[in-house]
Amino acid sequence: MPDHTLKPAAASWANASSDSRRRPTVRLSACDDPLRERYDVAMLDLDGVVYRGEDAIEHVAENLEEAHKAGLRLAYVTNNAARTPDAVVAKLRGLGMPTDDDGVVTSAQAAGRLLAGLVPAGSRVLVVGGEGLRRAVEEHGLVVVTSADDEPAAVVQGFSPDLGWQQLAEAAYAVSTGIPWVASNTDGSIPTARGLAPGNGTLVAAVATATGRRPEVAGKPYPPLFDETVLRVGGSHPLVVGDRLDTDIEGANNVGADSLLVLTGVSDLDAVVAAAPSVRPTYVAPDLRALSLPQTAVEVVDGSARCGRHTVRAERGALVVDGAPGVDEPLSAVELLRAVVALSWHHHDEVAGESGSRLDLSAVRAALAGWGVR
Repeated sequence: MPDHTLKPAAASWANASSDSRRRPTVRLSACDDPLRERYDVAMLDLDGVVYRGEDAIEHVAENLEEAHKAGLRLAYVTNNAARTPDAVVAKLRGLGMPTDDDGVVTSAQAAGRLLAGLVPAGSRVLVVGGEGLRRAVEEHGLVVVTSADDEPAAVVQGFSPDLGWQQLAEAAYAVSTGIPWVASNTDGSIPTARGLAPGNGTLVAAVATATGRRPEVAGKPYPPLFDETVLRVGGSHPLVVGDRLDTDIEGANNVGADSLLVLTGVSDLDAVVAAAPSVRPTYVAPDLRALSLPQTAVEVVDGSARCGRHTVRAERGALVVDGAPGVDEPLSAVELLRAVVALSWHHHDEVAGESGSRLDLSAVRAALAGWGVR
């Protein structure tokens, strides 16, 4: 496995500052070729994109295998800092997903590198989190401690289902002294097989409330995790694939990368059509079959949007599908969804404005239901 411990973090694949990389999305982009042929690396979120809880999401394994064989590098990039990369690799392989030994990059690894730039080598760090976070801290030659009485030089906090009040209290005692505080991520929720559960953001908020401070954040939507991925996996033209507008897609826009939102996780159709430019994806699709498909151009004219064989109209405050879709194939689903999203964004930006009413999606929701779009 390559040695990543002594190298500085990659500034970016574009060698530019975070501010200059930021690129909000105004409209959906088109792509005549399958997406897997347009990009050299896919930065894939895990929870809600590849699997949900302990189960693989339908169509993912076969489409990733095809993309991998076609030459697309696969980087599994997760804000979940609880598990070690090795454990995640084992889970992915158990679900039939293609992955290299070092193909998983976590927010814990990004947090470890961020910490290493804030404190002297060999410093003691109070780790509030799971084994993945502890391992990432040790990778950079820092010493893990578990109590504020150990006089740590910094605090790093990540998710673990085993965290309780005592560990959060130790974090608060140490953070209140003013030492550097790094959070692996601030996701408010995590998707599980039973639904959404509290994420690391809720635990970070508890410490922030107690201390009146805010941490530096390594995970999405901030640049460190994306830069860590480029350093470890490589690639110069990435496609960020995620299920959350507020982490995956906003993060992609923050670093100037193209993105694909799939509707198999947290963000649903209502969220996408109402999205502000800072959290809009470059592409949108029901699921990961989109990697093997082109993204047909959308034409928006006079209150209607046409994409491929589908036309959607705005009529008396509602979106209406002209004709019955009736074609049970992935490309048809992508085209209809793209028409819906493009017209909704146009209505928000050019017609209704920030305070305007949203279009009723009842008719298009019924048309899209057959493809599993929520």
